[in-house]
Amino acid sequence: MKKKSVLLLTSLMLILSMFLAACSSNKANTSKNENKNGQTSDKPKDGGTLVYSIDSSPKGLFNYTFYEDAVDNEVINFFDENLIKFDAKLQPQPNIASWKTTDNKVYDFTIKKGVKWQNGEELSVKDWEFALKVIADKDYTGPRFDNVRNIVGAQDYHDDKAKEIAGIKVIDDYNIQITFDKARVNNLENLWTYAMSRKEFAGVAVKDMAASKQVRTNPIGLGPYKVTKIVPGESVEMTRFDNYFGGKPHIEKIVLKVIDPSLSVGELKNGTIDMTSFHPSIIDQVKALPNVDAITYPGVSYYYVGFRMGTWDGSKNEMNDPKYQNLKLRQAMYYAMNRPEWVKAFFFGVGKPINGPIPSNHWIAAPSKDLDPYKYDPEKAKKLLDEAGYKDIDGDGFREDPQGKKFVINFSHYATQNPTFESRAKALAQYWEAVGLKTKVSMVDYNLYYDQLDKADKSMEVFFGGWSTGSDPDPTPLWGSKALWNYPRWVNPESDKLLDEALDMSVVGTDKNKRKDIYVKWQQLFMKDLPILPIAELEETMAVNKRVKGITFDLSGMNRPNEWWVKQ
Repeated sequence: MKKKSVLLLTSLMLILSMFLAACSSNKANTSKNENKNGQTSDKPKDGGTLVYSIDSSPKGLFNYTFYEDAVDNEVINFFDENLIKFDAKLQPQPNIASWKTTDNKVYDFTIKKGVKWQNGEELSVKDWEFALKVIADKDYTGPRFDNVRNIVGAQDYHDDKAKEIAGIKVIDDYNIQITFDKARVNNLENLWTYAMSRKEFAGVAVKDMAASKQVRTNPIGLGPYKVTKIVPGESVEMTRFDNYFGGKPHIEKIVLKVIDPSLSVGELKNGTIDMTSFHPSIIDQVKALPNVDAITYPGVSYYYVGFRMGTWDGSKNEMNDPKYQNLKLRQAMYYAMNRPEWVKAFFFGVGKPINGPIPSNHWIAAPSKDLDPYKYDPEKAKKLLDEAGYKDIDGDGFREDPQGKKFVINFSHYATQNPTFESRAKALAQYWEAVGLKTKVSMVDYNLYYDQLDKADKSMEVFFGGWSTGSDPDPTPLWGSKALWNYPRWVNPESDKLLDEALDMSVVGTDKNKRKDIYVKWQQLFMKDLPILPIAELEETMAVNKRVKGITFDLSGMNRPNEWWVKQ
């Protein structure tokens, strides 16, 4: 334990020194390794084992209907499958399912025949219907009801007023019709398009599913690999699924191992891991490895600082916590942050400041000229605090609140084994303390962090958050007044109105420009209200051993693992 503590302290000192160095330099490392993986004259070869590193322990919710975090999602991606897929421009394309609609309200879906679950059963549209009914069930506690809410009758089913969902009509094993309550631009993109095996979950009550062996220890899916062994907190082993509908995978075995991020460079160098996403702080070390490609590719992820301004009552958000509802306080905290300096220090050339809640790679992102950049201005921050009544009354160098009481920003950041996380949290705290706002930093275990945010835990007053925008640009599931993942518990009727209009066929039709114009207005409103402080957007980073072939990357992520192969 002592040795581990010394190593961690050394890592923290190294990161802090890099932070200071970045702050004093105007030179950013902007070099990139072009993605050349998969572009080879060699023919794919079958066999071999690929070791894929994940940076923290999975929570173990290995089913798309129930998972909550990115690590579980990484695992599920290898063994399960979306019924539809998204291209490099994040537009929906047929995969297992294809569809037709004439009005964006009624959709007729057809699934391919002969698609097999990993238990040997053939996929039926009844498995998809089953998943939709699980999510709409009153005993379902996951976060995905927004993905079925707009189906006709889903709310009545959820409220126990109906025994079936009226808008779901199974035609036969391969055809299903889904009717929404009204025509929207994004009904398809927002719809939950993952099936659940009825056979596997037969006899399991919805309230017990998340804790069941079917989710925790013996999951199955439709994907290219099937789970053979799970060692909680350590690894997940998979073997190829020869009957995968997309084609037999080349690689025989894939092992996902939990690796301390501080050890990943050594593991890559030794060839004991083949692939891992990695923190930008080590990009130069990864680039220096002769046996590894350090790949960067376009991303739709961003980081922010959020404020707890209310509570979640189980169905909607209520703004009933006054501590951070003073807009000038939030504005002052934003002006106090030297975001270009911070991003350069902790993201090493693969990130840049962001001035709104939509990453610039997304087609609905507002042009930078249309948003207030909130440029670093500590003097303006101090002036705003003075105007809002936050003043240092007792002369200790820190401001009291407008009632003259001690004021402390209780700032939480998730904790993993990555030493940069605490350093970057403390760097933000230093910015706020520099304008007189006393700040206490708490590092919270990653597996507890988002549970506490889901519950609007009172300890999570100011928090560091990250989000990866999906293929559907609609911000409603994240920022709508009824959204569970609206962690600030921000409620604004004008925001809800704009978000509804951007989806309303009678307002925007199929005109993407009209839709974008509304989203730009929404982003301007959002940054005027400032429920969060957007900090940075990132490119994605991945280290891949040069023996691994056939991998491609674009805005939608990686190609499916059945196309990968390893050079023996």
